[in-house]
Amino acid sequence: MAISAGAFETLELRGVGRSFGGQVALADLNLTIRAGEFIALLGPSGCGKSTALNCLAGLLPLTHGTITIDDERIDTLPSERRGFGMVFQNYALFPHLSVEKNIAFGLQMRKVPRAEIKRRVAEAVALVKLEEHAKKLPGQLSGGQQQRVAIARAVVLEPRLVLMDEPLSNLDAKLRLEMRMEIRRLHNTLGLTTIYVTHDQEEALSMADRLVVLRSGRVQQVGTPEELHNNPVNWHVADFMGYRNLTDVQVTGASAGTVAVEGTGFANLTATAVEDVAVGDTARLAIRPEDFRIVAPGDQPVGGNAVPAKVAVVEYHGREFSVGVLTASGNTLHVRSDYPPKVGDDVTLTVEPARALVYRTTLEDYADLAPEDRELEEARG
Repeated sequence: MAISAGAFETLELRGVGRSFGGQVALADLNLTIRAGEFIALLGPSGCGKSTALNCLAGLLPLTHGTITIDDERIDTLPSERRGFGMVFQNYALFPHLSVEKNIAFGLQMRKVPRAEIKRRVAEAVALVKLEEHAKKLPGQLSGGQQQRVAIARAVVLEPRLVLMDEPLSNLDAKLRLEMRMEIRRLHNTLGLTTIYVTHDQEEALSMADRLVVLRSGRVQQVGTPEELHNNPVNWHVADFMGYRNLTDVQVTGASAGTVAVEGTGFANLTATAVEDVAVGDTARLAIRPEDFRIVAPGDQPVGGNAVPAKVAVVEYHGREFSVGVLTASGNTLHVRSDYPPKVGDDVTLTVEPARALVYRTTLEDYADLAPEDRELEEARG
């Protein structure tokens, strides 16, 4: 099967926005997608990623902005005329139709000749490796098999764009891993252009050519998996890209991108300022668990960064251990370790200054706090 119908060079979203009853769900989304790309929209629940996908699909009208394909507006077209395929979170299969008939349904609605339907359905069934299950009903299939049917039903239409809305969220961990590889294989084999919504950063990192991180309906950062993994532009992106250790700190020194900070559990820690901060500012320190190291006896802390702590929890994760520690002030930190320290052990953590990132905080960062806590933070900031 070759995807050729309705081929395009670029899809552009310009100033795309969507509001519900005066509440902004998506604001000023600007994005250019090249044919053949795999784009992941990433963010927590309620960030606007599914709204963006539904606006693209034509299931929601835009409140603001335009969507064009090769400079031709499509946001004014009904969904059935956009030539897109969609894979839903809940599969949305017809329970009374066989696998073959589910896949054929869209082609029948488009009045494709019977012989071509038979050929394209057979190709799609083979692509998703369901030949032995072609006559079965969805209720006789596993979750992973049902998801394959949903994907086959989307790609059999030879769409110019495939939209996927958290398609793996209902599967167990092993199936999710298998289906991640399967979706990327189909994307490459068929030359698809795919936009994929997920809240799972590992899923997005492993599958996408570029990631779009959203928060509160606004784009925070767009870039390759490597760019976002290594260089998140603000602490919201860092939080979503695995920087589990987020701590409010006070900037006590600054020089050429390097800062000294103090905070709960940290004293005179040397770190890297990703955003402009000044001495006296309240900022947010972000460190990945894997970037902390437990200092072995006789070793020296890196860059003078030494954080004393007590081991509280040790979890076995196969080749490594996930360790939870408490600082003297009761702050919880997450660490990865090659060996299992004992619960109750006193340890010293260290981190390279380049991997301890410092970001600005704003009053918006405290919008979800209780009023009395927000007032305290506003007074501090």
